[in-house]
Amino acid sequence: MVRFAAVGNDHGHIFGQIKGLIAAGAEFAGYCDRTTVPALIETMRETYPETPVMDRDAIFADPQIDVICIAAVPADRAALAIRAMEAGKDVMVDKPGVTTPEQLEAVKEAVARTGRIFSICFSERHCVRSAVKAGKLVKDGAIGTVVQTIGMGPHRKQFETRPDWFFKPERFGGIIVDIASHQIDQFLFFTGSQKGEVFASSIGNFGTAEFPAFQDFGEVLLRSDRASGYVRVDWFTPDGLPTWGDGRLTILGTDGYIELRKYIDIAGREGKDHLFLANKAGVEYFDCSEEPIEYFDQFVADVRDRTETAMTHDHVFEVCRLSLEAQAKADDISPR
Repeated sequence: MVRFAAVGNDHGHIFGQIKGLIAAGAEFAGYCDRTTVPALIETMRETYPETPVMDRDAIFADPQIDVICIAAVPADRAALAIRAMEAGKDVMVDKPGVTTPEQLEAVKEAVARTGRIFSICFSERHCVRSAVKAGKLVKDGAIGTVVQTIGMGPHRKQFETRPDWFFKPERFGGIIVDIASHQIDQFLFFTGSQKGEVFASSIGNFGTAEFPAFQDFGEVLLRSDRASGYVRVDWFTPDGLPTWGDGRLTILGTDGYIELRKYIDIAGREGKDHLFLANKAGVEYFDCSEEPIEYFDQFVADVRDRTETAMTHDHVFEVCRLSLEAQAKADDISPR
């Protein structure tokens, strides 16, 4: 059985990784309680009372632990992942896996040197059932050849619950690296693109004057040799919306299009994971709430079989490269 431990518990996404791995048959062997968000550790204790708290050094040294899950402060994730790989562990990291080009090169070198798995859990695709269904529809040719994706990633600020690092771009990586990596991942995946190009990008602070270094808006225009993509991410989810963000994805094909309303259908159907398909046969709605999540089963199989079925390293590294490039070259369009 694959055994895993959690290190760097600074973001709630760690719970999605733990839940997914347990559902895939892996054993939760322990976790380190170092954190910048003490409430997360309290929730960890309440949710997994039988799972032991372990010293961080002991986790890395334990030969019976196969996988390390990491949701540390974004700027710290690469170093922890490299340490885990050097200790003979495979790694599942929350996005963004890296926050600088230097970190990306160091991770690539560690993967090549150790032969370990470095996987980023892009939860807006891997853990969203409507996105899984969309992948199957695209693969089956339901909308022909994909020519564009439009990905929207709005979030709610909830500043009162945020740790200090949340407001420091050098710690979270910037809004494009931090959030838009999701949509860049989806662009490459749904268009079947191996490589991409950042044609233009922008960042801005439009409504967060109390934190002048914070970026509450970002956008990216992407191209590949086969498709184009547009990304918009922001921190403007209104308090009245009954979810953290109205995440949407539109996938345009030569024979139709798919729209995902991932987390809410405003004033429409209850629940989440709504998928709408329009093609030559007509218009169809899919309730994807029961669609199986595949990423964690595939990841566990990859750990066991030394394969790359959940996600290839080439894909991971290209998402990271494009995210970093888009962030670095972004025009600041904040009101002056």
